[in-house]
Amino acid sequence: MSEALTSETLTDANMTRESLQGWVPALASEEELRAALEQAFDYRGDITLTLKSGEAVQGYLYDRRMGKSLAESQARVLTTEGARRDVAYAEIAALNFSGRDTAAGKTWESWVKKYAEKKAAGETNIGLEPDEQE
Repeated sequence: MSEALTSETLTDANMTRESLQGWVPALASEEELRAALEQAFDYRGDITLTLKSGEAVQGYLYDRRMGKSLAESQARVLTTEGARRDVAYAEIAALNFSGRDTAAGKTWESWVKKYAEKKAAGETNIGLEPDEQE
């Protein structure tokens, strides 16, 4: 799924959170890079940033700081090793939505639908239960 990312594709109804896993967006322009990092910020799984130096930074994008230029803008990543890492947007060569989105398919509407199905089947003691950890 490598395609150019524009503000139109961000609002496209087909661009769901579930479809982002494994996506490697094209980052040909400053607008595409900024838009892709906004999607990565909303993503609830790990990402991998490949830097222009060739280094890969893998982890959860927990914050971003927007500056006037790419050099002044920062992606803040909690790495898989547990370290906090600030990466200037100007250093980023590629972005990969590499981890599973832990929030995918867990909307309120999905829960209500499952609840109604269980209730209709006659189940009792239906409640919110945490998912099993992988």
